[in-house]
Order: sequence, then structure tokens, then C-alpha cells
Amino acid sequence: MSELLEITMILCFGASWPMNVIKSYKVRTAKGKSLAFLCLIFLGYIAGIASKFTNEAYMAAFADKWYVLVFYFINLSMVGLDICLYFRNRRLDKESEAGASV
Repeated sequence: MSELLEITMILCFGASWPMNVIKSYKVRTAKGKSLAFLCLIFLGYIAGIASKFTNEAYMAAFADKWYVLVFYFINLSMVGLDICLYFRNRRLDKESEAGASV
């Protein structure tokens, strides 16, 4: 049962992150985004991945449960992409502010 709940959590987060990345790409601003929040989520996914690799029971059954780890990596990459977009959007904000002050 705990595995089913974990998969549900990962799938819900996995469905949310692409929408967030698309929004970050389209709005072209970092206003309202928190880099600290994104970094904490990124670190959380790294910790989740590390917990899988250090869990002897999980690793013993890895051949049957590898798919759970795949979703962690997909979500980690989505958060990483959102962090990259944060820096792009912050640069665009600075360019916009510089252009507006001229």
C-alpha cells in the first residue's frame, strides 16, 4: 500500500511540474517565483532518489520496482528545467527594466 501511495504522490507531482515549466516559459518573468522553493524541491527529489539507492529492500527488488525511480528522475529534471527558466526569466526581467529606464 505504501508503494501505491508513493506512486500516486510522484504522479501528481509529475503532472504538475510540466504545467509549471510551460507557464514559466510563456510568462517570461521570474516575478512571483521563489528560487529557494525550487532548490528545496530539487534537493528533496535528490534525497528521495538517494533514499531509494540506500534502501536495501528496494534495491533487492529493483528489477520489479525500477519504474518508481524513473518518475523521481523525470520530476527532478522538470524542477531542474524550471530552475534554468528562472534564471532566463530573471535575465529577461533585468533587460526589460534596463530598456524601460532608458
